[in-house]
Amino acid sequence: MMSHFRLEQRNTSVRTEVLAGCTTFLTLSYIIFVNPLVLAGAGMDAGAVLVATCLAAAFGSAVMGLYANFPIALAPGMGLNAYFAAVAVGTLGLSWQTALGAVFCSGVLMLILSVLPVREWVVNAIPRSQKLAIATGIGFFLVIIGLRNAGVVIASEATLVTLGTLTQWPVVLAALGFVGIVALEQRKLPGAVLICILAVSLTGWIAGQSPPPETVLATPPSLAPTFLQLDIAAAFEVGLVAIVFAFLMVDLFDTSGTLVAVLNEAGLTDGTGRVPHLRRALVADSSATIVGSLLGTSTTTSYIESAAGVRAGGRTGLTALVVAGLFLIAILFAPVATSIPEYATAPAIVFVGCVMARALRGVEWDDLTESVPAIVTAIAMPFTYSIATGIGLGFIAYALIKVLAGRRHELNAAVATVAVLFAIRFVVT
Repeated sequence: MMSHFRLEQRNTSVRTEVLAGCTTFLTLSYIIFVNPLVLAGAGMDAGAVLVATCLAAAFGSAVMGLYANFPIALAPGMGLNAYFAAVAVGTLGLSWQTALGAVFCSGVLMLILSVLPVREWVVNAIPRSQKLAIATGIGFFLVIIGLRNAGVVIASEATLVTLGTLTQWPVVLAALGFVGIVALEQRKLPGAVLICILAVSLTGWIAGQSPPPETVLATPPSLAPTFLQLDIAAAFEVGLVAIVFAFLMVDLFDTSGTLVAVLNEAGLTDGTGRVPHLRRALVADSSATIVGSLLGTSTTTSYIESAAGVRAGGRTGLTALVVAGLFLIAILFAPVATSIPEYATAPAIVFVGCVMARALRGVEWDDLTESVPAIVTAIAMPFTYSIATGIGLGFIAYALIKVLAGRRHELNAAVATVAVLFAIRFVVT
């Protein structure tokens, strides 16, 4: 079994891989608390979502470890879960069953693109500035959602949004949690996000701001409320093409960027920066999304937090396999996870958003034909409360600006086609 991971070839050991797996798990285990809360906002059963989250993460991480032999952990992605609950269900009025159907469809399409050489062509066809803008826009989107959950930002008829009451306990605890996460992350403490979520929750329980868990360990909640409840047929409706496209596009770029970045840090890329056997990793990722939708959770994706395990020495799929095992064990701690208040997870959402927003620094700011469309994409996502709309407006702006600036030769067929399709969609709807 251990020979499969080629430990000696990658200059590592079982002990190092196990420690790396534990490190990675600590850095991303916050999703166990955050995902059920986010998807509960879509009307889904929090207990069932928690089990689905852990099972999808365990499946994806195990496949990544055993099939691709990479130290990459997977779990339901931040940003896409917020889009699922706040936009697909909350704003557009879809049922969560239909939204899960859209996730399933995007996963199948992603699997097809991963098996065929199409995925690489699609990724290469999208301008770098737009890839960076999409990541940044999702970051901004997460920030405003987190601020709302914390009570820092509230609705206003006069100005759309305004400042909440900063002296309320939940707001104060959320603010302290956010500062704590940033400080501990800067000190490179493994599990910084998890530590702060638990610290804020414990303080809130003691202060009487939210009810504490009745027990720490318990029989796992039933998966029945979400298992196989997706509505695939409804997801095939023409009006939902944009939703499927949003899930597909975000996962497409997020996963590809994460895999390349983490594997490059692990020294598993070749001299040109390409990843040998990357297709296996892409298949593992897309398969996890399909399985996750069947279990009852939003898009499952590769986590950039895997870099923490790589820094701890993880170099093989054994690291990911350890993460898979820890996610299965975590199901037993459901009483604690389901008692975590919203104001305790809000700092984690804001922090992840801030980290994602750093991608905009890679845009060529001196080239207005690149920087302005990037800003349109990034700003449109939080202000329209839609990832798909942000992508559409950004692509349309990119295409029009390139043509009118006399640089039509820099506009490829893929971007032009997507821009036209989105333009038609905006006019028709």
